[in-house]
Amino acid sequence: MTSAALPHQPLTPQEATRPPENRRHMIRRRALTLLTIVLLIGVPAGYLVISANQSRDSGKQKEEKWSATGLTAGWPSLVQRRLYQVPVPPYSRDVAYYETNNWKTSRLYTQFLTSNEGLERFLNETGTDLTALKRDDIAIGTRDQQVIGWNFQGPGPWYGLVDKRKNPAPTHDIVVNRSDPAHPMVYVVARTVP
Repeated sequence: MTSAALPHQPLTPQEATRPPENRRHMIRRRALTLLTIVLLIGVPAGYLVISANQSRDSGKQKEEKWSATGLTAGWPSLVQRRLYQVPVPPYSRDVAYYETNNWKTSRLYTQFLTSNEGLERFLNETGTDLTALKRDDIAIGTRDQQVIGWNFQGPGPWYGLVDKRKNPAPTHDIVVNRSDPAHPMVYVVARTVP
């Protein structure tokens, strides 16, 4: 059985008068086609690869940050300061923090060097005052000291207080080193039960 030849469509007058495509024109047309394909497929694919690598690197940085033990130099985020109610006074120096979370208790460890006015402001904003500080009262427990590596044996005098609050408000264990009378060093452990 033979198949019938398909009829050819007649050429339009423009096609009939167009000269055959020369080699140079064909190469240029194919190069433009290839460039179009690369731009339409290659560029978005490259963007996806770069984006995936950046996302993976970001995850690694976060993992390193949260798996680290000890303090991280810098200010706790605004959200952390609000959640744990740790209002680090403006112009404080040597600010560092560390956060731990588990199903039972979340803690924010914070330290900062401030002025006497800054200490008073911090205590007032946490709901207490200077008169609540007791000399030689190391209010931060041994366990919390070991988590961070704090050692409250150096030159003092040392003052402390426990600002216990009803859940869900955080409880604050505060220790103040007054070895520099004008610039107290403040250590805070804020605990909250999720």
